[in-house]
Amino acid sequence: MQTAFLKLVAADIQQRFGNDLSEIAIVFNNKRPITYLKKHLSEVYGQAIWSPQFFTIQEFFRLSTDDTEASPLAQFFHLFNIHNELLMAEGKQPETLEEFYPIAEIILSDFGQLDYDLVPIEQIYLELYDNTKIDIAFQHLTQEQQGFIRQFWQSFSIAGHSGVQERFLQLWKRLPLLYDRFKEKLKAEGQTNYPTIYRDLVEGKATNQHFASSFQHILFVGFNALNKAEAKLFRQWQDQGRALFYFDADAYYLEDNMQEAGLFIRRNIFQTGLVNALGDSPNIIGNRTSTINLYASTGKISQTKLLYDILEQHNNTEQTSAILLADENLLVPLLQSLPDVKPNITTGYPLTQSPIYGILDLWMEVHLEISQFKRRKISYQVIETFINHPLTMVPLEDKLQIQREIADKQLFEIALEELHFESALPQFFVPIGNSAHLIPSLIQLVENLLHSISSQERIRQIDNNLLIETKKTLNQLLLGFETVAPLSISFQIGLIKKAIAPINSAIEGDPLEGIQIMGLLESRCLNFDNVYILGANEGILPKTSNSPTFIPNSLRSAYGLPILENQDALSAYLFYRHFQYSEGIHIFYNGLVDESSTGEESRFIKQLEFESNFKFDRRIQQQTIQFADKAQEIVIEKRGEVWGKMYQDFIVDQKRISATALTTYLQSPLQFFLKHIANIKEPPSISQEFEMNKLGTVIHNVMERIFLPFKGQQDFTPTRILQGQIGKIEAHVIREIGIQYQIELKTVNDLNSLQRIMLKIACEYVKMYLEYDISNYKAFRIIELENDNDYILPFPLQINGEERQVSLYGIIDRVDEVVTHDDRIISRIVDYKTGGDSVIFKEIDQVFAPNTENKAMVQTLFYAYVFEQKTGRKQLEPHLYVARKMREEGTLFRGKEGILTDEFLAFQKENFVRFLRDILQEIFNPAIPFRHNPDTVVYPSDPYTLFYREASKWADAEE
Repeated sequence: MQTAFLKLVAADIQQRFGNDLSEIAIVFNNKRPITYLKKHLSEVYGQAIWSPQFFTIQEFFRLSTDDTEASPLAQFFHLFNIHNELLMAEGKQPETLEEFYPIAEIILSDFGQLDYDLVPIEQIYLELYDNTKIDIAFQHLTQEQQGFIRQFWQSFSIAGHSGVQERFLQLWKRLPLLYDRFKEKLKAEGQTNYPTIYRDLVEGKATNQHFASSFQHILFVGFNALNKAEAKLFRQWQDQGRALFYFDADAYYLEDNMQEAGLFIRRNIFQTGLVNALGDSPNIIGNRTSTINLYASTGKISQTKLLYDILEQHNNTEQTSAILLADENLLVPLLQSLPDVKPNITTGYPLTQSPIYGILDLWMEVHLEISQFKRRKISYQVIETFINHPLTMVPLEDKLQIQREIADKQLFEIALEELHFESALPQFFVPIGNSAHLIPSLIQLVENLLHSISSQERIRQIDNNLLIETKKTLNQLLLGFETVAPLSISFQIGLIKKAIAPINSAIEGDPLEGIQIMGLLESRCLNFDNVYILGANEGILPKTSNSPTFIPNSLRSAYGLPILENQDALSAYLFYRHFQYSEGIHIFYNGLVDESSTGEESRFIKQLEFESNFKFDRRIQQQTIQFADKAQEIVIEKRGEVWGKMYQDFIVDQKRISATALTTYLQSPLQFFLKHIANIKEPPSISQEFEMNKLGTVIHNVMERIFLPFKGQQDFTPTRILQGQIGKIEAHVIREIGIQYQIELKTVNDLNSLQRIMLKIACEYVKMYLEYDISNYKAFRIIELENDNDYILPFPLQINGEERQVSLYGIIDRVDEVVTHDDRIISRIVDYKTGGDSVIFKEIDQVFAPNTENKAMVQTLFYAYVFEQKTGRKQLEPHLYVARKMREEGTLFRGKEGILTDEFLAFQKENFVRFLRDILQEIFNPAIPFRHNPDTVVYPSDPYTLFYREASKWADAEE
């Protein structure tokens, strides 16, 4: 690696100043390089010396004043109050904080930039006013034509401005006075800000104007882009023989006027006249032929996963390494992907990506909803988010109870007064009666979090720092709000989110050892053996947008203010300088094209590839397809505890086997094991769409309620009687929905939107069933309804060579006798279905088979078999009432070989019993393990998917 820049600086300092550095100030743009220069000075001197004083540029300039620094929030409130005073002096209505806030940030930013670059305030805003009038009046003209008109502006008048346009014109006229009053206010309060400090120094107004004379020499190290105030002061101090400048530059981009990376240092040297203490810059980049490693990842986050593999391969503790984040949003994914290294991170862990922000944001959203809609209910998603958040510390028992209650009752909203559970934040859902209490309530929430964290055995310092900084910011907001009229909760929340968004907490390690993590801007002056640059995409490096401003680019250029091209030049410099020193350069970018990425590497990379002698080794991340080994299939052998439990449950205790359990086995033996042997229950959940099984239960119970009065009657009842039941369907369904959701419902108005949908569908289905009976039959007689207690059937099996028996049972929807219009009497077993079942089947062999193509037919024959064996009744026809299809298909099963009635039905019943016996023998055969059937269709809603997903992967690999 080339000699590091700060090593060169340390060597030059020794040569120039010897051992006594006590009257020397060394100034950097940021803090990070100070530690490194101290290290290099100790290496160069090798003995104890009088140390120089180290400063950042802002710390150094702060020596010129005794005023305290006004916080951004304090400046905002000062500006707001002054602006309203000016409005009232003009005879206008004052603006609310909500109206003024969106432009206040832009005004303060513009004021700061104008101060840094010493722009005459009155002059630029007067020009902005005139230009805006031209643009409004003559928008239809070309820019050239508008330019001519500006020269003769006084000859023209303007009329017809919109209210908004006129408001901004008046604002431009007001801004110079607003600027002056704002500065007077700061002075009166004994406050200042950095733009004011800079301007006061240049204009000779600083309290300690000659502070720099207290140092024999001032060394400015690693500066690049200077504002006009810095340039003027630096040149002044250089002319006094007090200042030296160490520029970190390379002739490759410094001497080539086409290279934007050298733009600012060229200005510093050739225009401002600052002299580089290190002499002429060497041409390091132009002479290098090293290989640059360029990686295209398959996604933004994938860059960090790819970096993990690279770091594992290049784990050399003898070399210095740094990860540079061109995209600082990658910090958290990076921290989650680092191998076992010691990171030092001064970019800071952002509050917005921490669990703390999650709970603060949830609190604000809750109270925003309560205040805006005057609601006393909260959605179940909010409750689930709260109880599952690690910082709320809701006891496990309470959490499970809440989840069960929400799922059982399908509660989409929960009343605030019904929220009773322990947590670290007991006041979280207490409504705020007065908007003035919002921030105090949020401060109390932060204090509760601090107390909760401090009570834990292991205190997370990062969380502690984030909460303390958040509390400081909220207190500043509270002080500001006390000086203005009452604010709405919605606006306060918007301002709070803006105010706390920049908060972060440093994750500090050893800045001289381990891997250093920083943004590109923080890497100024620093050099590493290996650098890993993440997020090097076009649009990110360089950025394609500037900060919001009221000053257009034309005026900015005219007054020498920063424009987008200046930002590009700074980004180019920060990127190029690492090619001067580092040996191992690894650059990562997102190669995936999506709505947030072009999939292109930065143009800086393309420029280097085209113009320099570097060799670029391009690599594209491949997402390899790995086939699972056969061992990955989940196979449950029937031995040991598994067989013991099966035998105890089904043979000894006679646990009943239902038709649903049978078809579950046919679809997936593994799922049969999970549900009926391991007893792994489906997790409680609530669906945004009502569950079909709940709809089915409502319909079944309503049908039972309608037919129950007719059960056991000896005589046939005319089906026309059912016509009178149609008008009662809605009342029956409403009552049944209330039972299912464990709430009392009386009228349609008591139902929520989802329940109303269920009501509509259930009523239509029940009506369809009744109308089918009315139109197809003359009379009916009910034999049995929804009774599962009496229909338990012992079924003999051979298990391990011994005669044993299992219990079969069925919940039979309806057994009846009906009289057709040609006076035939038919005995039927009826099964209601609300899903996508059908009476149509292709081949009978595909019905009586694993992964059966018609589960409904298997289940209905199962019910018929159990009922016939228990009651002695014969020749029951299985009928399936599928609401969606019964008008077109009827209710009798049919396939290529015929309709399931008469002789064909009798034959298939015998066939079914043989099939039933074979399947039960298979279930209780110890030699046949439980495994997933790979041909089964796996639905996304299946809660057991995770258990047998690997089996499906294995089957695909085998094919």
